[in-house]
Amino acid sequence: MDEFIFILELIGTVAFASSGAMIGIEKKMDIFGVNVLGATTAVGGGIMRDIILGLTPPGAFSHPIYVLISVVTSTLLFVIAYARPTAFESRLKTEYYDKLMFWCDTAGLGIFTVVGVQAAVRSVGGENAFFLVFIGALTGVGGGVLRDIMAGETPYILVKHIYACAAIAGGIVCVAGRTLLGEAYGTVFGLTVTVLLRFLAAHFRWNLMRVS
Repeated sequence: MDEFIFILELIGTVAFASSGAMIGIEKKMDIFGVNVLGATTAVGGGIMRDIILGLTPPGAFSHPIYVLISVVTSTLLFVIAYARPTAFESRLKTEYYDKLMFWCDTAGLGIFTVVGVQAAVRSVGGENAFFLVFIGALTGVGGGVLRDIMAGETPYILVKHIYACAAIAGGIVCVAGRTLLGEAYGTVFGLTVTVLLRFLAAHFRWNLMRVS
């Protein structure tokens, strides 16, 4: 199971780093800014999680492979954009770009939500379901919040389609599933619910109520 979680973390790191880096490129940041935004998006939620759990130094520093993968991913995207700026920029506002951003963000959200739940269970046990769901959701959305703030945007979770709510729902399913069916099933079901809710919310344009 540990190997499965590690693979999920690597996939989530690439997905979130990609979403952060592409926003940095869209904002005309230099290579350093693109790398910082990509790495922050990828490991920011995990750092918040580890600090709350009392795990110091946070995993992003004690296991720098995650930061390294973030930097490699961000640099690769920057090089592609730098080498062919016209071709890349022409797609920034197209449907293809939006879909790529959506799936990178959704994959990262689902993966890091369930990874956060499992990290909390290993650290404090599985008794406090509320705390486990909170840590899972924080791990999923934390990096994106930091990304948006650093990019000068209103945090995605406050204005867009069901986002944090999808992480919360996925966290609840993950916690309940691991209790009833085991850790592996809880992880898979929690990830599936998070991604499915995000997809449905974007497809049907579901949003929470707001003042018009």
